[in-house]
Amino acid sequence: LYELLTGALPFDSNTLRSAGYAEIQRIIREVEPPRPSTRFVTNEGMSGRVAERRKTAIKNLSGTLRRDLDWVVMRCLEKDRSRRYETARELALRVPPGVVKVALTVDEDMEFLARLTDAVPLDMLQLHGSETPEQVAAVKDRFGLPVMKVLGIGDAGDLAQIDRFAKVADQLLVDTKPPKGADRPGGNAVAFDWSLVAGRRWAVPWMLAGGLTPDNVAQAIAQTGARQVDVASGVERAPGIKDAGLIADFVAAARR
Repeated sequence: LYELLTGALPFDSNTLRSAGYAEIQRIIREVEPPRPSTRFVTNEGMSGRVAERRKTAIKNLSGTLRRDLDWVVMRCLEKDRSRRYETARELALRVPPGVVKVALTVDEDMEFLARLTDAVPLDMLQLHGSETPEQVAAVKDRFGLPVMKVLGIGDAGDLAQIDRFAKVADQLLVDTKPPKGADRPGGNAVAFDWSLVAGRRWAVPWMLAGGLTPDNVAQAIAQTGARQVDVASGVERAPGIKDAGLIADFVAAARR
């Protein structure tokens, strides 16, 4: 999102590449990047440079949808240290009608969410951090958008939270609980024990995530009874680069 707003990365990539680990930590912790405007870049040349720098093309991603997908999730993190930014507004505008446009956020404040929802045409907000049920309710009231809450599952003790969030969220995403010390949310391409949620139903729709690939998604659906599935790294040919063939394989396997 920062890259889309400014046309540049928040830190100089050459400086980061030449710095040691401790210096990179200091830069991220202490150096304040220029504050971006809340108005998106519309110049085609700048958009092209951003796409080239990210080694992707929005038309390539949106072209793979072809009504095969029901959701497209855009990472919208204010401080994304992996630098996997998406040109969120341009992508959202190219998504075919009928596909739900979801912004993935992690423990963001209301100010950031306000800038995001003003700039990007969204259908839903996904809260992927440690947000409480009260915060979920507050986000719904403030922005008038449906909210999907992501919940990490490691063992049976993590299931009780699902019932609490089902009372306030519009949609649940049941994911693998991040390992202790993980620096990013989500399952990190690892599946949890699917038997923990096999045959379960909650008051709102739920989606299965965590380590799903074209090779295991059919088994995951059969074992859990999930009617919706989420995939990210499982259809990437390289970190952050989605592969159209893998997406097609995943969709085909999920529909068996």
